[in-house]
Amino acid sequence: MRTRSVSRPAHKSSGHMPRLDTIQMVEKAIKNDKKFYSKNQLWRSLPKQVQYPTFVKILDYLEESNKIMYEKDGTIIWTFADSAAARKSLKESTPL
Repeated sequence: MRTRSVSRPAHKSSGHMPRLDTIQMVEKAIKNDKKFYSKNQLWRSLPKQVQYPTFVKILDYLEESNKIMYEKDGTIIWTFADSAAARKSLKESTPL
């Protein structure tokens, strides 16, 4: 008796999801230096090694959550307002 091979649908691999401590490590590096002139400069400055695809996912997340932005020349800038003064101002502001 012959068995038929079943073709499986091709699926996109979602890849490795970054761990919270890795995301926080990247956030801290950007927040402390405020500006990096390239992704590569930031990636090489991290205290722990991170696989580049995972690193890019973290940067995508940070950009989507408005914590970083890219200038036209590729410079990465921390934009998230997380100081005590900013939190106080937000708390005291009038909702629209």
